[in-house]
Amino acid sequence: MWNTGTAPPPPLLLLLPLLLCVLAASGELQQETEPRRLPPPGKLDFGYVPAGVYETLAHYEPGPIGILFHLVRAFLCVVQPNAFPQDLIVKLAKDKFGFAQTEYRKPENIVLTLQVIYYEIGFAVCAAVGLVFAVLVPLIGLFFCLCRCCDNCGGEMHQRQRKNADCRRGLLGTLLFANSLVITIGVLCAYAANQNLSSQVKNIRRLVNSNMRDLHTFANDTPMQIDYLISQYATAKNKVIYDLDNIGPLLGGRIHDQLDKEVHPALDKVLNMAGAMRQTKEALDNVNVGLDVLQEGTGRLNFNLSLVRTGINRTLDDPGCHDEESDATSAQLCRNIRRSLSQLQIAANFSRLPKVNAQLEKMNNVLRTDLSAVVQRGYDSLNNTPLMAVEQTRSAVESVRGLVDGIGSNISSFSKVFPVQTSVSNFNIFISHAHAKIEDHYPDIDKMDFYRWIGCIALCCMVVLVLAFNYLGLLCGTLGYDKHASPTTRGCISNTGGTMLMAGVGFTVIFSWVLMGVVTAIFLAGGNVEKLFCEPFHTKDVFKVVDTPYLVDPNLKNFIPGLFYNDSQLELTAESLYSTCKENKGIYTAMRLDKVFNISLFLNTTLFTKDVVSQLDGVRIDLRGTILLEAEGEQNLLDFSEAGLSEINYADYLEEVNKGVTVMDLLLFATELEAQTDLMPRGALQSALKGHVGTLRQIHSQQIVSMEQGMSALNQSMRFLERTASDLPNKVLAVLDAIKAAQYLVSQNATHLINLETRKYTATIVGYFHQYMEWVKTSLALEVAPCKPLSNLLDTAEIIACSFLVDSMNAFWMGLGCSTLFLLPGIILAVKLAKFYRRMDTEDVYDDSSVSGTWHFTL
Repeated sequence: MWNTGTAPPPPLLLLLPLLLCVLAASGELQQETEPRRLPPPGKLDFGYVPAGVYETLAHYEPGPIGILFHLVRAFLCVVQPNAFPQDLIVKLAKDKFGFAQTEYRKPENIVLTLQVIYYEIGFAVCAAVGLVFAVLVPLIGLFFCLCRCCDNCGGEMHQRQRKNADCRRGLLGTLLFANSLVITIGVLCAYAANQNLSSQVKNIRRLVNSNMRDLHTFANDTPMQIDYLISQYATAKNKVIYDLDNIGPLLGGRIHDQLDKEVHPALDKVLNMAGAMRQTKEALDNVNVGLDVLQEGTGRLNFNLSLVRTGINRTLDDPGCHDEESDATSAQLCRNIRRSLSQLQIAANFSRLPKVNAQLEKMNNVLRTDLSAVVQRGYDSLNNTPLMAVEQTRSAVESVRGLVDGIGSNISSFSKVFPVQTSVSNFNIFISHAHAKIEDHYPDIDKMDFYRWIGCIALCCMVVLVLAFNYLGLLCGTLGYDKHASPTTRGCISNTGGTMLMAGVGFTVIFSWVLMGVVTAIFLAGGNVEKLFCEPFHTKDVFKVVDTPYLVDPNLKNFIPGLFYNDSQLELTAESLYSTCKENKGIYTAMRLDKVFNISLFLNTTLFTKDVVSQLDGVRIDLRGTILLEAEGEQNLLDFSEAGLSEINYADYLEEVNKGVTVMDLLLFATELEAQTDLMPRGALQSALKGHVGTLRQIHSQQIVSMEQGMSALNQSMRFLERTASDLPNKVLAVLDAIKAAQYLVSQNATHLINLETRKYTATIVGYFHQYMEWVKTSLALEVAPCKPLSNLLDTAEIIACSFLVDSMNAFWMGLGCSTLFLLPGIILAVKLAKFYRRMDTEDVYDDSSVSGTWHFTL
């Protein structure tokens, strides 16, 4: 099965150069950055390696005849239940499957011989039975014939009359018919196996052609797949170029995002302070305006309340308020109203509150500087980091771009070094030549199969001839039998049936030894091939024998790598090669080319990705030109802290605004006055007082409500100013400290951050090369030059040898052997049954006048 010559098989040698350029391309990307544990870059999509479709389906389903094949295997398991003798075969192989005449008596060789006998004991017993059958049956038949010729052994033409003769005849006929049916089934099985083999031989050409086409597909697709691997370097290159062109947002943007986490809150604080300045100025404006409004409103309100008090006093001077004798209730009510007039007075005194003109003037000076614009310039300066990264890395980017182009040129040049097309052409020529040689043998195969078919048909016809005599004998004997006829007067048809049965016996004796001899020979050959090759092939035990170290060549531990690579220590076995190809993995994996070809040493090229790393690691980005807050903005903050907000007497303001506009709520006073007026009798007094109630309500709606709103606004403004003024210098200093810390981070302490982000960016760039290299390795291992056709060759050979030839021949000998064995009981049954069908020369006649129980012979 395996070539053990000194030179490796030509097809595989022709395949090796197809992969060298890919190995070279992947070797270009080997570099020392693998242990850096860098974060993974973005996933690249290299697509799918183009692959041809292999049409060979190396699987065989026998169909219904498979049941017969399973029966044969079950019988062989009974004959040979021992496990596959791997160690025994290895020992025999190492001893060249034989012993010198001077060495066969050595103890170890005797033990080995006994082991072979023990393993083959089942076949030996069956073969002995077959040989005994083949020898004894013709001898016994010869003696039986001679004996019958002497009117012995049932040869005399006389049949004794027995009372159970009909029962015996029926039983013998039934048994012979059943026996003939069994023989018929056996010969039909043998015929079916013979026809199956002939039909499967015709499929050999289809299988071979399919395998040859797959080999051509395998060879022709490999260069295309290699070209695809090389072309996909453009995917990694384009991604690298894209990232280099976008180094601003990618590298500078990352730096900006990291700095922004610290800088943005500081600038936000300044921006918030700018908003507080504007709100403070607005609050101071509101205070001054509110004071003017409230002071003016207080004067008008005081005047109007004075008028109301005067009017009510005049009304209370009415005589009705003094006549206690006639109307004591009204007089008492008038006294109560007069006493409550003291509550109609202004409560808050806004005239004593000073304005905040000094603070307002300082805030106007502070707001002459647009702090928001200053902060925006700080934001813009920070946001300018990506552009600074582009400007400061321009030379490094151009250098890396040149290196990337150099790698692509080097890969392309390496792909042209190896004669891929020449190797493919040579391989295709070899396959075509081998295919032509195989086709030259097809006529011989067909001729041999025809002769084999004729021989098997002849053997089946021998059995069919015996069956024909048996069936015709049974038919004629049964149809021509007359139970009223005596043995000497039996009819011609019945006699013919008996004669045919005896003819069948004669042909059985003539053919049985030939049949059993052929069956025994085929059984020994087919059974051992099934147990020693076919069955172990499916369990892969046969590979364990082939892969035994130093078996094929005493100087080679593993003969495949020893033949191909001159390195027998390499773990490349026939089983691993077959199993890998069976899974349709690449020949790169199957042939362990990764261990044989060290591409880095073989090419001895410069490690370009290391140069890329060195170029990008040398990138320096200087952010000292980034100004977050100009001096003008810092001074503006300090001026705000010195605007004099803390000098305002917030307690006085809040005291006045927290008072009511009047001593008593004017609506409540009007309501109580109206209630007291309702208790008075109707008249001029009541009407006048009700008029004053309406006046009070009108004053409330027109003056009190607006003043309360003004007091509320003044209260809010003062409280805001109080909150703003609370620890304002320290707040401003805290903001300035935050800005200074952020500025120090950007200008002086960002080097570590920049270096960290640069390494991440470098890792991303180098990661694209790593992805391409790993994709090439994976594709080589799994997708490039998938070697399924190589395993299909072996599977096809196994199908032809085992499934087509061995299974069919085993089924043939089993069917034919079963028929031959059942010919023996057929002889006995036919001889005994013929007595009841043939016409006898003498018979027993019973004479009634004689003594009971005596017989006379009538000749």
